[in-house]
Amino acid sequence: MPYKIPLLPLSFDLETKAVMKKTAAARSALAEMKGAAASIPNDGILINTLSLQEAKDSSAIENIITTHDELYQSDYLTKDFKNLASKEVHNYAQALRAGFFIVKQKGFISNNHILEIQATIEENSAGFRKLPGTALKNEQTGELVYTPPQHPDEIIELMNNLEVFMNDNSLSDLDPLVKMAIIHHQFESIHPFYDGNGRTGRIINILYLVNEGLLSIPILYLSRFINQNKATYYQLLQKVRSENAWEEWILFILDGIEQTSLQTISLIQGIKDLMLNHKHKMRSETKFYSQDLLNNIFRHPYSKIDFVMKDLAVSRPTATKYLEELVAIGILKSEKIWKENYYINVALFDLLANVNTKK
Repeated sequence: MPYKIPLLPLSFDLETKAVMKKTAAARSALAEMKGAAASIPNDGILINTLSLQEAKDSSAIENIITTHDELYQSDYLTKDFKNLASKEVHNYAQALRAGFFIVKQKGFISNNHILEIQATIEENSAGFRKLPGTALKNEQTGELVYTPPQHPDEIIELMNNLEVFMNDNSLSDLDPLVKMAIIHHQFESIHPFYDGNGRTGRIINILYLVNEGLLSIPILYLSRFINQNKATYYQLLQKVRSENAWEEWILFILDGIEQTSLQTISLIQGIKDLMLNHKHKMRSETKFYSQDLLNNIFRHPYSKIDFVMKDLAVSRPTATKYLEELVAIGILKSEKIWKENYYINVALFDLLANVNTKK
């Protein structure tokens, strides 16, 4: 029997004893991560570096693969991308950052915001699906797995219902983490766009937690957990539709939030220690010290003279001198790639690149 997407809120209790226990653990880890993030004085560093990490892994779920080198050699502002995959990852990171600033400013997540996010990811304004024919198939076998709603009126009705559920807390007293799991399943089941549903849905997860005050900046690195457990993720999405297995799905998402929060705490601590180490080295081994310069080489693992000129409002000779001095004391490595000179924060690059090798 085909899955009939229910309107929200759901009519049955989802906060079982197992769910409540797991929610407490996930909340605790998330709160600790939020505190760790607040200990970095310039949150732009985390927003920039970790949004790219999230973008890289979220895109990898959709088989859009890029290396860290290609990612950091690309620049969204100048539209200079090393390949199509790095362009798509940067589009995702931009959609995440733009969505974050919209939610912080407006205090809610509307369907218009979701449309803007998807349009940034896909670089088109096709909007919600209007034509029938969309079906989700198994990547390996080509077998039909699920057929989302086909009629545009049903898609709009379900998206309007989802918008209300996300923003009106009087409709449900469920914990926001449990609600996030429901919202994510509902959005992926509606599958409102021709393309970009998975990536848009994963951005909504982060923005929802920001809007609920559980995240202060958009750094919950959940796509890595999903990518590492991709088969289980898709299996449980479908199991809710075929067997009403909500508890299993919610426990999976809560486990992802807990694991991801703990990993991100470790990553933030690594960045913090590295910043302190570089700060002492700059102060003791150079004739200048600039917090703005330190921030620059952490916002851009691959920095450039132009980046330093812009961030520090200095001339090209001054920016070049600063970067070359950091090369001389071993903080940066200079590398010419094609026609560009890059100044690589090797220790930071290694820290970010090796996140994906640790489970």
